[in-house]
Amino acid sequence: MLNFLPPLLVGLIATLLMALNALFWVPILLLVSLVKLIIPIKKMRLVIDPILLRIAEAWIAGNSGWMRLTQRVTWDVQGIEGLNYRSWYLVNCNHQSWVDILVLQHLFNRRIPLLKFFLKQQLIWVPIMGLAWWALEFPFMRRHSEEFLKKHPEMRGKDQETTRKACEKFALIPTSVMNFLEGTRFTPAKHQRQQSPYKHLLKPKAGGIALALNAMGDKFQAILDVTIVYPDGAPDFWQFLTGKLKRVIVRVRSLPVPAHLAQGDYAGDPAVREAYQKWVHQMWLDKDAQIEALIRPLAPADIA
Repeated sequence: MLNFLPPLLVGLIATLLMALNALFWVPILLLVSLVKLIIPIKKMRLVIDPILLRIAEAWIAGNSGWMRLTQRVTWDVQGIEGLNYRSWYLVNCNHQSWVDILVLQHLFNRRIPLLKFFLKQQLIWVPIMGLAWWALEFPFMRRHSEEFLKKHPEMRGKDQETTRKACEKFALIPTSVMNFLEGTRFTPAKHQRQQSPYKHLLKPKAGGIALALNAMGDKFQAILDVTIVYPDGAPDFWQFLTGKLKRVIVRVRSLPVPAHLAQGDYAGDPAVREAYQKWVHQMWLDKDAQIEALIRPLAPADIA
């Protein structure tokens, strides 16, 4: 444990270890993925994809290693017992910080199949990481404003097509499809701008989860509803690296796949769309209440 060192030094060491871990594993990942690119047949994919996933899992394990070395985090985690590494899961979670991704990977690595995130198109240009996400076939989404879509109606539905194609690939080997229903990280400013009806959450978007269920509903063993709470406030990434994250609370609920929704036509049937929105709204009400229950016992006024 190196957290006895000054925070700046801890941050620099953590950053160096994180970079070295990525620089070791990403070239291996790219070399293996090139084989699949050169020989684009299904049989080769079925051989190469599990190898790529094992490389990614080793990379994540390396991240967990430097986190243990440089951080002193108290983990309060419930609900990750009895998960099946060889099945498919649809995972959704509230989103507050880039640290959420490291938390999720740290807890779920080798407990369930590798988490596959839907990423913003711009992230493909992130040095090193963009190539890694491409090699692992993380879907890159182009999110357009309604004003842009009115001027370019031909672009409407492109993200849905990207999601559908990605899910077709995910169906070949066990995969965990990760979806942040809020679509962006929570901030008080965004919460106020949205006039969100939830105290601790932004408004959820049902479209992504509906597309995943429509494409792979028969594959998913369960929906893992994950709630992350940072009792001392959500850290930014540098605060995390410098060891300022002290406590993380994570609760995981395993929910059944709603077969009646998975078989419905979200895009074309208004009744199905309304049913999805009600289902997601109720899930978000439950999550909001859970966050409130987890935070209240930790409030300074209650402790005093």
